[in-house]
Amino acid sequence: MRTTLRTAGVAARAMLVFTAVLGVGYMLLITAIGQVALPVQANGSLIRSADDQVVGSGLIGQSFTDADGDALPQYFQSRPSAAGDGYDSAASSGSNGGPENDDLIAAIEERRAAYDALNGSGAIPADAVTASGSGLDPDISVANAGRQVARVAEARGIPVSDVSALVAEHTLPRDLGYLGDPRVNVLELNRALDAL
Repeated sequence: MRTTLRTAGVAARAMLVFTAVLGVGYMLLITAIGQVALPVQANGSLIRSADDQVVGSGLIGQSFTDADGDALPQYFQSRPSAAGDGYDSAASSGSNGGPENDDLIAAIEERRAAYDALNGSGAIPADAVTASGSGLDPDISVANAGRQVARVAEARGIPVSDVSALVAEHTLPRDLGYLGDPRVNVLELNRALDAL
């Protein structure tokens, strides 16, 4: 009986020590390293306005629509969100609909019609009508941005060449030079347009 109580006492003390060291100490150490080495990333890659107000995150997409949910023609439009209304990061998920899912097909057709109505008919990049795996992707393809250039230039009354130059300037390369595709962060691009 005494050996069992002693063993239980040792186990309880070990659990408390390891909880303090690994559960609290390790978390504080990693947080401190993140704040020193990568402060922007550790704090959510927040994007701030000139008056230091948070306007979004470089990691989460957002809508550029009016109060009725209609796309604002003077802004580049983000990839569709699978997170319900808007880009609610608490509702991050894909649709999990397969290529023959009736709801997914209907959503794509609806998005295709809206994209054509906004940008004119033509080839539609896949990322313009499908949501990403998380449903919160902040980036669009270069092709998608290219299809929106004429509309944005016309809505803002600026030359197409100026808008195209901004798209090129805000095109991010493949990660590590070979992973993924070049992409454009919509929030950063729209902020650059507003700064013109």
